Amino acid sequence: MTTALSHLVPRVGIAPACAALGVCRAKFYRRRKPQAERKPRPTPSRALSSAEKTHVLDVLDSERFVDEPVRQVYAQLLDEQVYLCSPRTMYRILTEANQVCDRRRQRRHPTYVKPELVATKPNQVWSWDITKIPGPLRGHFYNLYVMLDIFSRYVVGWTIVARESREVAKAFLLATFTRHGIAPGQLACHSDRGASMVAKTTVQLYADLDITASFSRPRVSNDNPYSESAFKTLKYHPETPERFGSVEDSRAFFASLFDWYNDRHRHSGIALLTPSDVHHGRADVVIQKRQLALDAAYATNPERFVAHPPTHPRLPAEAWINQPRNAFVLE
Repeated sequence: MTTALSHLVPRVGIAPACAALGVCRAKFYRRRKPQAERKPRPTPSRALSSAEKTHVLDVLDSERFVDEPVRQVYAQLLDEQVYLCSPRTMYRILTEANQVCDRRRQRRHPTYVKPELVATKPNQVWSWDITKIPGPLRGHFYNLYVMLDIFSRYVVGWTIVARESREVAKAFLLATFTRHGIAPGQLACHSDRGASMVAKTTVQLYADLDITASFSRPRVSNDNPYSESAFKTLKYHPETPERFGSVEDSRAFFASLFDWYNDRHRHSGIALLTPSDVHHGRADVVIQKRQLALDAAYATNPERFVAHPPTHPRLPAEAWINQPRNAFVLE
């Protein structure tokens, strides 16, 4: 850290360098001062002695209090007419002993890796999810499986079933991969951590087809933004009914809706192109045609375009799931 600061400070200054590397400026100034000039902090006369600190730590770590929060220990001792020190001093003693944590025994959750995926063309990264759609009766739902390409937003596969299962998920994935001719090592497939997504049959299918598996972190919906956004577009479409009379009814409706989504829905995230145009390589032709219309409008009424001639937005070169922040690179 000190080496990085020493390289960065002459270029951008102390404050920006400390902010970029997450270093406190006061700490930086203290470390810059020569060791000989640093004066040790005096010990207050009212501080606990070493023996007293050891006794307090022994009490906190005793079998009676080892699972109790500090303030609970403090209050119970006061009830017994015993005062050792303040709760804040107890915390200081625990800090010196590297014991500042949740003292209660509880379940430890594993650390999940933040997924970071990028697609620069179709059929590199797919995202899939399952959502509930209402059936004919209250509390009765069908399960809609949807797989889409994150670069083109094209729905590459979907199905609706009455009951979610690992077998349905495997059949849905295999049919979708086969239909689009996915080659080994070509695709990364992202999903959340639902039971069907992390099932052994699903993971084994990924391994057999050499498809990279990627999973969202638990309770982090932003790790699967493309599927979540597509579900909102589909569910809030004006023609989507409040309930479906049967599985066959829902399948007929969504067959028409996905045709609209892929072929006629102009998506704001891909330069107002349809997913089908991007997925099948027609984006440049469509943009050039639209630009001709904009050029003609400018030639007819240039005074209406104050800043500059109108230009059509460009198709994003990349589509990310959790794009990493740009880090400082020291030359």
